[in-house]
Amino acid sequence: MTDNPHHHKTPSGKPRARSFGIGFDGTPGPFNAITDVAGVSVGYSTLISGDGPLVVGQGPVRTGVTAILPRPQADLATPVFAGIFSQNGNGELTGSHIVEETGAFNFPITVTNTHSCGVSRDGTLRWMSQVLPAALDSGWGLPVAAETYDGFLNDINGHHVTSGHVAEALDGAASGPIEEGSVGGGTGMIAFGFKAGSGTASRITEWQGRAYTVGAFVQANFGKRRNFTLRGLRAGLELVEPAIREGTPRAEKGSIIAVIATDAPFLPHQMKRLARRVPLGVAMTGGFGYHSSGDIFLAFSTANPDAALAPPGRIARAEFIPDSDIDPFFDAVVQGVEEAVLNAMVANEDMTGRDGNFVPALPKAWLEEKFG
Repeated sequence: MTDNPHHHKTPSGKPRARSFGIGFDGTPGPFNAITDVAGVSVGYSTLISGDGPLVVGQGPVRTGVTAILPRPQADLATPVFAGIFSQNGNGELTGSHIVEETGAFNFPITVTNTHSCGVSRDGTLRWMSQVLPAALDSGWGLPVAAETYDGFLNDINGHHVTSGHVAEALDGAASGPIEEGSVGGGTGMIAFGFKAGSGTASRITEWQGRAYTVGAFVQANFGKRRNFTLRGLRAGLELVEPAIREGTPRAEKGSIIAVIATDAPFLPHQMKRLARRVPLGVAMTGGFGYHSSGDIFLAFSTANPDAALAPPGRIARAEFIPDSDIDPFFDAVVQGVEEAVLNAMVANEDMTGRDGNFVPALPKAWLEEKFG
């Protein structure tokens, strides 16, 4: 447990998992967020409007965009070493091919709903051409944009996310404590039959007398209720109610996007190794990577900027922690992802969307009874 208020409440006062006395492994950073990694910032654009029957193009709308800036705005053209891992590829993360090819990417990351992924990608390029035009003067941009499906609550075929909303999320990106739950791209998302969405956590890992930060951010939209596990408790077996209520029958469509950030010096193959550990954190909450779930994970390091942007014509040099010392960082990824998923669920409320489709929040009274 910790007395840090940022560990217990979001900036708007919503509870986080630790506020109910739930204990976690590892040591969180000051904000217990991906923004504990210096230079990383997060912004949201949240779209909530309308009620009642679905009218495509009009609503109801329950969606948004999340922006994650891996470096300060002025440095966004400088690549970060990175790796990706797809546990189950029933989803999309643009820019994945160049990450696989070069072990790096630049520009912001955006996360939104499935049918707005292209808009968020293109909106990022439009925004970059305005705020940092030199980054596109002599080359092309291949930004990272990811998605999960929110069509149970949202008019997903109405295409309500615009490049203006993408710019709003990017312009609003800030460091420090960040909101969680039904915000940004996570607005219309569901996990284990409970309202979920955006969640984050961080861990401090020491190596050779120096403290490094590993931050996790998830857009959680996955899992069957029967599998839900909270710190080893098979909670789904006793949480049959409150249940989802369907005005329109729901197809099983769920995914999770996770972004791991660290200031530890690692090479691209090591970032891929960190990304491969994300599913272990997801599994600790009961996520098993079912067929329809796009479980796609990105990890990046803000270290070694000179090597990541190495000019041609001379030898480039990068520092890195040896593979033989990487295990504590694997711990940090697993611990951070587990807590980020639970934060996305706890910092939430009931939501009714299109056609009266209703998704309950994880019951706070039950959390108090079990952990308070």
